[in-house]
Formats: sequence, C-alpha cells, structure tokens
Amino acid sequence: MKNLEVAELLRNIAELLEIQEENSFKIRAYEKAALVIENLSEDIGKVWKEGRLEELPGIGEALAEKISEFLEKGRLAYYEKLKKEVPIDMENLGKIPGLGPKTLKKLYRALKIRDVPSLEKAARAGNIRNLPGLGAKAEENILKSLAFSKSATRIPLGFALPHAEEIVARLRPLKDVKRIDIAGSLRRRKDTIGDIDLLVASKNPAAAIGAFASLPLVEQVLAKGDTKSSVRLKEGIQVDMRVIDEKSYGAALLYFTGSKQHNIELRKAAISKGCKLSEYGLFSNRTNALIAGKTEQDLYESLGLPYIEPELRENEGEIEAARQHKLPRLIMERDVRGDLQMHSTWSDGSNTIGEMARAAQEMGHEYICITDHGGNLPIANALKGAQTKDYLKDIEKANNNIRGITVLKGMEANITKDGTIDVPNRILKQMDIVLGSIHSGFKNPKEEMTKRITKAMENEHVDIIAHPTGRLINQRPAYDTDFDALLDTAKSTGTVLEINASPERLDLDASHVRAAVQRGVKLSIGTDAHTAESLKSIRLGVFTARRGWAEKKDVINALPVKGMLAQLK
Repeated sequence: MKNLEVAELLRNIAELLEIQEENSFKIRAYEKAALVIENLSEDIGKVWKEGRLEELPGIGEALAEKISEFLEKGRLAYYEKLKKEVPIDMENLGKIPGLGPKTLKKLYRALKIRDVPSLEKAARAGNIRNLPGLGAKAEENILKSLAFSKSATRIPLGFALPHAEEIVARLRPLKDVKRIDIAGSLRRRKDTIGDIDLLVASKNPAAAIGAFASLPLVEQVLAKGDTKSSVRLKEGIQVDMRVIDEKSYGAALLYFTGSKQHNIELRKAAISKGCKLSEYGLFSNRTNALIAGKTEQDLYESLGLPYIEPELRENEGEIEAARQHKLPRLIMERDVRGDLQMHSTWSDGSNTIGEMARAAQEMGHEYICITDHGGNLPIANALKGAQTKDYLKDIEKANNNIRGITVLKGMEANITKDGTIDVPNRILKQMDIVLGSIHSGFKNPKEEMTKRITKAMENEHVDIIAHPTGRLINQRPAYDTDFDALLDTAKSTGTVLEINASPERLDLDASHVRAAVQRGVKLSIGTDAHTAESLKSIRLGVFTARRGWAEKKDVINALPVKGMLAQLK
C-alpha cells in the first residue's frame, strides 16, 4: 500500500504552496486529499488501477491526474518543479514538530536554513533567537523538537496493524498454515511498535516460510531459515515470522506476545508450583512431562490464573488482579454504540453530514455527534455566526432523512490561551454536546496549561475535553500539565475526557486512561474523523481504552443515546 507515501506527497505540496503564498483553497484541497488517502482502508494503487480516484471525496480530475502520474512513474513533475522553486527540504523539515511553512519561510529568508542540518546548526549557534517573532524560547523549542524527531523511530499502531492483518489474511487460507496469529507489542496494541511479529503453526515449515517470503507486499527478504524468516515490506516495516509446533503453539504465543516483565512473573508463578515455563510449554520439574502448551488458556489455568487479555500484559498489577479474580471486564468494540467526534464539510471534513451518518450507520452505530469546529480557528475553516444556524438545519435534515441513526448536534470549540471558549454561550447552548480542545500554545508552562484546561472544564457548556494531552505520535509530545489536578477538576465538574481514536493521536494514552478509570472520571471514544473512511479507526480508541483497564461502564458512548446524554453536564 502506497497510501501514506501519496498522502505525504500531497501534504508536502500543500506546504510548498503555502510558502509560495498560493491560493488558500488550493492549499486546502491538497491537505484534504492527503487526509482522505491517509485514512483510506484499501490500497490507493488498487483504486487508481480500477479508475476510481475521482470517486474519492475531494479528489477531482486535476488531483487524480497528479496521483496517477506519481503511482505510474514513481515521481511527480509538478512536485519536482515546486521543490526547485522553493529550495527548502520540506520532506524532512516538515516532520519537525512546531515548524510550519511560515516559520520555515522566515528561517530560510533570514538564515538560509534549507534542511535539518542547517536548522540544527543555527539553533545550536543561537542564531534563531534574534529573529523577529521567534526568540530564545522558540530556539529552545526547536532544539527539543529536533531531539524528539530523532527519537521517534517506532511505527504507529494504526499504520502497522492493517499491514499485519493483510499478511494474516493472505496466509491463513493456505493448506500449510494451520494457525496464524499476530504476536509481540502489536498484539498487546501498544501505540507504537518496533516491528511485526507473526506466529504460524504448520507441519510444513518450508512451505509456510516460502509463501510468506513471496508475498507481493514484501520488498526484501532479510533472513530465511528452517523455522523463521524476516522480511521488509514495501512500506519499510520489518516482519518476523516463526513456525511453531502445534503442541507448543500456545506457549510460544504467550512468550512472543510478552511483555518481558509479564513473562518473568509467570515464570515465577510456575517455579512456585514446581514447574518451569518457556516458549515450548509448561513442564514438571520432577518428571519433565509437558503439562500445558497448546493454548494460552491451558497455560494460565495450569498456573491457577484466569486468562489475561493481551492488552493487560504489562506487569502493571494484572497478575495480582488475576489471582484475586479482580481483572476488569474490558470494553469491546461491539460495546461502543456511537462516535462522539467527527467533522464534515461544514468545517475541515471531506464528507457531508449525511455521508458521515450513513457510513456510521453501516458500521452499526446507533448515534453519532457531528462536532465541526467553531470559533476563531481559521486553519480549520471554523463555523462563524450565521453559519451555525444552517449547520444545525443540516444536522436536522440528516436526522429526518436517515432512519435508524441519531445525529446529534455538536461543536468542537477552541480553548483560548486564558482558558475561555471562543464561541458565544448562545451558540453553545444549542448543542447536544460541546467539545473543548486546544489548537495552539502547546508549549505553555505547566502551571499555565493546567489552569487553561481546568478553566475550560469549569465552563458549564463544555461536556468533553477532546485530545486532552495534545500529543501527536512521533510528531509532538504531550502538553506539560498536572494531570492529577486535571482529573480532580474533571471529576468535580462532571467533565468527560476523550480517548481520541485518530491513528496519529490515541490521546488519552493507556496510562492516562487507567488514571481516569481509577479516579472514576468518565471517558468517551471519538474518531475525530474528517472522512467517512476514518470512522473505522474507532477500534484504535477501544484498544487504548482496553490497555487502560477501561470497562464498558467507564465509557459514556457504550450507553444508548439517552443514557449517554444523561451522563453529560
């Protein structure tokens, strides 16, 4: 799949056009197209070959021609022309958190900064602090962002999982594959992974490994042995596959799923029972007889424990909870009845309200909340004044025309620097749900940022704080806040905290989810979808909730619509 490659190309074009001060509508067209393709569940190459590019939201004839040229030739003449006109390495500089096109343009004009090495050199020399509109703090933040970018080498869950699932789907039907499972940190649904681990049960390891190594997704075979093979996919991800004997498959799956510390604790439990546990099974120390190994359930049962879900296996109290029969009954995707954050063409989305509602209905949702941006947020084409009336009419129209799903009136309102909401109360009162969120000033001091979010929670109209920590995976760290203080305020004000299921966010993360659950703070799961296709990322939010020990009762949109609304302020 070249989806991310095409999306990155379109984003780079948008940034180059912004530096050239091109028409804002043209820039936005490229940004929207990038978002659509990034969230596409099928291969963009397949869509192109079938002549369906112009069926995608926001992609007209001109954009379709450019995408076709890139997919056919591996390059785009228009992009190469732009790069010559703007001698700035947007492909790499654009990945540095906090560096937008306007700042890059200023840095180039003043200091001839055109790539990452020249940026780092200028920042370390103290040359950036003297530029108007930047200063010492901006220079310090650039150095921090450079360090963060160098460390951000792991692969996001939302990118890795579809590739792993595609491999499994291709191999599972083969006669030489008796069982196949994803293992490792990907099975535990960590928000980032190092590589993909797969386990296969087969009586013909050579055939299974041969089929794996010859998959069309594979770019390079890194290693190929009797029972193990490593490959690199065309998207750059390494995949390791091991072939296991069926009688020890469960033990191997347990071992290679991890975590390492969870496995250590299980081995201690085995020792206490006069046994030894390895990837080959649970054996009696006295007779060396195999006690269990075919399934994970058998192994846990033999150790006197109930089955522990993979998402919990981090040695964070799950084994003790299992011993005491206090493991949580983790929320499941089927428990989620609705999606509480999404955007339409009324702000920065690519699909109409009706299209979003129909797509959600096809997924089995009972309700959705349309939460287009409101207030003074020019980057998101936020709703202004009189537009709100027509926006609400459009939501009502969808409710009248689409049976079997409730479309709630919502708005994502910007939290300003002092914590106020930049949408008038008379507008907020008309909404079923108001999300409060931060879109600027991400690097404010800890005390200031904590007060800012706290004040927003104290607003009687703000029901949910969206993407509460502001982190973007591999792009931007979380805000510096006193999260315990935020939980206290959320609890006292009845404010819900969102688990944003967008693949680039997963915010709250698992540790914050667990802290919220322990405090009794209610959670919501929202996709923050800007395309109908992106609604499918709801499962990523569920995975994060599960890693944070969340049950059905902790998540408001696991309730029917009336019960969910009753949980709000």
